[in-house]
Amino acid sequence: MTSSVFASERLLFTPTSPHGDAIPIIFAFPNEYTVGITSLGYQVVWATLATREDVQVSRLFTDVQEPLPRKAELLGFSISWELDYVNILSLLESLDIPIRATSRNDFHPLVFGGGPVLTANPEPFADFFDVILLGDGENLLPNLIERYKQVRNASKETQLKALAQVPGIYVPSLYEVEYETQDGEIKSIKPICPEIPSVVQKQTYRGNTLSTSTVVTEKAAWENIYMVEVVRSCPEMCRFCLASYLTLPFRTASLEGSLIPAMEKGLAVTNRLGLLGASVTQHPEFEALLNYISQPKYDHVRLSIASVRTNTVTVQLAETLAKRDTRSLTIAVESGSEKLRQIINKKLHNDEIIQAAVNAKAGGLKSLKFYGMVGIPGEETADLQQTVAMMQSIKKAAPGLRLTFGCSTFVPKAHTPFQWFGVNPHSEKRLQMLQKQLKPQGIEFRPESYNWSIIQALLSRGDRRLSQLLELTRGFGDSLGSYKRAFKQLKGQIPDLEFYVHSNWSTQQILPWNHLQGPLPRSTLLKHLADSFPGVALATTDVNSSPKKLQPSNS
Repeated sequence: MTSSVFASERLLFTPTSPHGDAIPIIFAFPNEYTVGITSLGYQVVWATLATREDVQVSRLFTDVQEPLPRKAELLGFSISWELDYVNILSLLESLDIPIRATSRNDFHPLVFGGGPVLTANPEPFADFFDVILLGDGENLLPNLIERYKQVRNASKETQLKALAQVPGIYVPSLYEVEYETQDGEIKSIKPICPEIPSVVQKQTYRGNTLSTSTVVTEKAAWENIYMVEVVRSCPEMCRFCLASYLTLPFRTASLEGSLIPAMEKGLAVTNRLGLLGASVTQHPEFEALLNYISQPKYDHVRLSIASVRTNTVTVQLAETLAKRDTRSLTIAVESGSEKLRQIINKKLHNDEIIQAAVNAKAGGLKSLKFYGMVGIPGEETADLQQTVAMMQSIKKAAPGLRLTFGCSTFVPKAHTPFQWFGVNPHSEKRLQMLQKQLKPQGIEFRPESYNWSIIQALLSRGDRRLSQLLELTRGFGDSLGSYKRAFKQLKGQIPDLEFYVHSNWSTQQILPWNHLQGPLPRSTLLKHLADSFPGVALATTDVNSSPKKLQPSNS
């Protein structure tokens, strides 16, 4: 099985032969090969390592692996999904490495991790890693290798202290967290000695050559796809959105300098092209990009495009996609309520959403998928009715277009203006209400599991006390019931589920990621939060029921 999986790969780079003294590295993705190899971030980091003479890299997935070194010096994990932590712990055990960093000695490899999950909030997983890379791999990876080479033969303690001096490299064991009480708020987060920086700053790559696939394979979850990152971050800055706030500033790949050469390179080996980015159609030269793909020589190409901004859905875009074997398009609208869209900074009007559907149909697309959300701070029942009404208007305006409404529950994310809000406990009922009203209209409703949203919120707002809980739940299974059972067992030792998931946190309290600086300082996030609810004091109010409960500020 193993050899056939790797034999199916068509590489778009040339691996280097490592020299005799190369650093043996295992680079792991904590999921199956078919999932891991579809991750553009994983592909790019692996190729970066494989083209260096000073490292010898072996890949490891949960189901297959390349021949592993007898004594690896570095073991890296790329993490894209929160619940993959279970697989990280299992892979560590399979390699005879203690799962807690404090139990490892100088003979164990240094375990490092990166990727969106750890960059957002590494704290629930902090005790399992020696080193965490915060931000874009383009800068961090070369700096990690170069600094490690300088201390390669030193003790683990010396290595960690040296690595902690590198911008964006976070060594959790060198920071001490104090709590008001065992199950209370955080009192302080401080480095354990003066030479360790008190704040670690996320690293941002500012070049205009973004990521592209380094391998194409039929064994990937998206078979034979060649992926091109068109933009990074999103200029819209919806106030709940991690994909925008965590990855600022908005960067675009150069059309002539990198996008076109990259596409030509990929289309020489496959006919499937994926354009990636949180807001692909907002590339300033997107029309020119479309024209390029529309050439007759690419008539055989199947094109997929990530979620697009609603008011950029033109008839031309729909025609190009329909011609290129795409039948559907996904747009994020969040809600049919103008009021809620104002709160979250979604600069969009219902007539633009309806026009997008009309254009999609006129261009020959067969279906349109909308992304929505319940439990947005300030949401009332009337707002849900407006979502239903909006979907009815779309159906009327574009008859025959198959409509799907995918809906999640608002989950607070670190480094966004809504990080202080908890999950609305009424969200599950609101999902059911939308289902009840949309289904009879012939609109397919696809809710994301409310229980999964609770687990996601727990991990996105958690602190490092949660590591005990994560070790326990592993034995219980990954249902919400398992987490509740583990909380019961740890009662009094850590805060309860309510504290992490549903509580609105005071804007004065120390957050688990206070010592980890995202693109925007806390003061800017607070300003954006205040802009959501003008004239309202937010620090101590409950916004989860209705705006009527928001008390106007006396200050």
